[in-house]
Amino acid sequence: MRRKAQPKPEPVVPPEILEQAKLAISPDRLKKVTKCSVCGAETQATSGEQLCWVCRRLKISAWREIEQQLPVQE
Repeated sequence: MRRKAQPKPEPVVPPEILEQAKLAISPDRLKKVTKCSVCGAETQATSGEQLCWVCRRLKISAWREIEQQLPVQE
């Protein structure tokens, strides 16, 4: 016994939109990944500083601590 041939399903997404989506995620359009200048972890080059999210948080925390300590020393 042979199975009946299944009819080809109609595409849900038009081919034009599918092609645009493929071009949108092409490697040359992806964000470049760089290394953190402190720890060497991968980081997105979103700002001028090359810090990963951990080192950026530590930097912000250090700034806050310094701002809190300055009035006490004066």
